[in-house]
Amino acid sequence: MSEKNTAPKETLFSPKNRKLLTEPIGKENPITVQVLGICSVLAITVQLEASLVMAISVVAVMGSANVIISLLRHGIPPRIRIIVQLTVIASLVVLVDQILKAFLYDVSRQLSVFVGLIITNCIIMGRLEAFALSNKVWPSFLDGIGNAAGYGSILLLLAAIRELLGSGTLMGYQVIPNFIYQIGYEDNGLMILPPMALITVGIIIWVHRHRDRSLVDVS
Repeated sequence: MSEKNTAPKETLFSPKNRKLLTEPIGKENPITVQVLGICSVLAITVQLEASLVMAISVVAVMGSANVIISLLRHGIPPRIRIIVQLTVIASLVVLVDQILKAFLYDVSRQLSVFVGLIITNCIIMGRLEAFALSNKVWPSFLDGIGNAAGYGSILLLLAAIRELLGSGTLMGYQVIPNFIYQIGYEDNGLMILPPMALITVGIIIWVHRHRDRSLVDVS
């Protein structure tokens, strides 16, 4: 009788797969650790609503792109792999842009050209090159969703801080009560200016790295 294969089968949400999904949201966040994708983070975080739509768009594009590249990985000639990756991302971005224009036109106008700039988001290109080209579909999907969610979490945190302190609102609704204004409080207009986006994201990166000293090169 032949011996049965007793090696444990890898489940969909095995510890290894869960790490692909959760670590980029936490200690391996692509923005706070690698400082990737920071241009769009600084550009569209004045309002939380626009940032939420951008975050969802990046999740959709990155998750789908990772799956497509993983499916095609054995048939992509190495010399044109970057062109193929850009073509896949660009096609998905155009699709997302058309959906936004059809169903969320006002938000689409607020985001303006920044939806199109998802094509050049180095987080997406980086994960396609470093992970999806050499891994199976399911892990690639989790990696894409995890890294996009990590990007989106910083995007939403920064937007919430800037909108709350700069306008006294969240998602366009007033949060700071009128009596606070009546006793002399004023919105900080600096928070809606680009320099404060850079300063605020810098503080977020510092706090994240301070909490996890392993991210800091002490050599």
